[in-house]
Amino acid sequence: MHSTMQDVPLRIRRILDHGGTVHATSTVTTATPTGTRSGTYAQVRENAARLAHALRALGASPGDPVATFMWNNQEHLEAYFAVPCMGAVLHPLNIRLPGEQITWIARHAGDRILIVDDTLVPLLAPLLPDMPGIRHVIVNGRADLQAPDGIEVHSYASLLEPYPTGYDWPETSEHQAAAMCYTSGTTDDPKGVVYSHRSIYLQSMAVAMPDTFALSTADTLLAIVPQFHVLAWNLPYSAFLTGASVAMPDRFLAPEPLAAFIAASRPNKGAGVPTVWQGLLDHVRTHPSDITSLQEAVVGGSACPPSLMQGYDDLGITLLHAWGMTETSPLGTFSRPPADRQEMRLSQGRLLAQVEARLIDDEDRELPFDGKSVGELETRGPWVTGSYHGVEAPDKFHDGWLRTGDVGYITPDGYLILTDRAKDVIKSGGEWISSVELENHLMSHPSVAEAAVIGVPDEKWGERPLALVVLRDGHPATAGELREFLSAHVARWQLPERWAFIAEVPKTSVGKIDKKLIRLRHADGAYRVTLNPSATP
Repeated sequence: MHSTMQDVPLRIRRILDHGGTVHATSTVTTATPTGTRSGTYAQVRENAARLAHALRALGASPGDPVATFMWNNQEHLEAYFAVPCMGAVLHPLNIRLPGEQITWIARHAGDRILIVDDTLVPLLAPLLPDMPGIRHVIVNGRADLQAPDGIEVHSYASLLEPYPTGYDWPETSEHQAAAMCYTSGTTDDPKGVVYSHRSIYLQSMAVAMPDTFALSTADTLLAIVPQFHVLAWNLPYSAFLTGASVAMPDRFLAPEPLAAFIAASRPNKGAGVPTVWQGLLDHVRTHPSDITSLQEAVVGGSACPPSLMQGYDDLGITLLHAWGMTETSPLGTFSRPPADRQEMRLSQGRLLAQVEARLIDDEDRELPFDGKSVGELETRGPWVTGSYHGVEAPDKFHDGWLRTGDVGYITPDGYLILTDRAKDVIKSGGEWISSVELENHLMSHPSVAEAAVIGVPDEKWGERPLALVVLRDGHPATAGELREFLSAHVARWQLPERWAFIAEVPKTSVGKIDKKLIRLRHADGAYRVTLNPSATP
């Protein structure tokens, strides 16, 4: 027997058509220096068609990458639809990477057309000579860019103005490349992950589900997570699917303007990395701000400290934990536990139905989901990458599974608890110490603003933890006091003997603790480390 169902491809074009018609009056609100500006989903659909015409006139063909160098705003959202719907490949460049990595990625991807916000032109301009493939730069805003010979500069608004609001979108395959993002490259060269129309469509449906972001037309979603970071966790596409309005903060991500934008745009949900939520929390604690519209916010990118979750609980805002990677599109788990499992809020959450997972030990044996067996997490599924663009990386894959590099355990009912990154686990005297656990406990101390823990060589134990701490202004604390505080939470042999107080914890381009850089600085003697010889494990 054969199915009688129609074989309709899962295309991003369908998301655009649905959002632009059924949810035509839903809005995208963008922060500006003087307040906000808004457009409807119908207008986004029309401008996406105009942009597609313009890109085709500039020579963009099916399969060609079109780069963006932009903040979160309406024009970036228009590119999110125009580029893949016309058959090209959206390529958001991570504006926070070092310049040499940005140019390397642009060359590796084969970018020829680039759309940039005018406020980012000073950052882009010195990089263009090292992007020899670029032929056209489209500037959103004032097109004041002196480009190298061979590059034409266009105004976004002027370029779109003469074109019609309809486009004869091609019948693309659902397996065709739609967008690509590169990993942050903290340990080696960035690697490109290419998403299909099908994978984006399926991920967007999963993001909107009740046990994940639970999106509907009643919601306004504050998209803090950058559009250059794993397609803003697919939130723009999920919003168009459901009719949820979106609030885009553009470049105004510092705590004070972000709080003002929340007060003006009135989102009830949000999504971002812990560092942004921590900065906002610290601001509203000392500066009266109306963020009362927020009801819940998703934290991803790195582990959410318990103290951060408690701080938002005190404001009546629920923080929800999620886990994923560039390679997993990104959502793999989401933590929205029922009332009788609230202790699992700090877990990475339950596995999504479409994501298979397994735990592998050091001898490649699969471990049970028993809530205690710790191994490296491997995943596979319809939105999990099976390779990288243009490079071989056999060490990243294992019998058809993606090796995540994350270490943890899984409960019998599917909650994932990550204890560390495989490369960050501290192996001391034959036992493992979780750097993440030490960091989370340290950050629950009232004097600690930030903390990072790495393993450093030790003649007796192989490795021992070094704790690097940023103290809050006006809240002094000593290493002895913090060590005593930690002793109430972890075993004595796990307590760090080495401590350093620093001004700021180094971060990667997506807000994660940059432990590679911390290790390099420690090796170079950049940190003034205090060692308590009597504090033996």
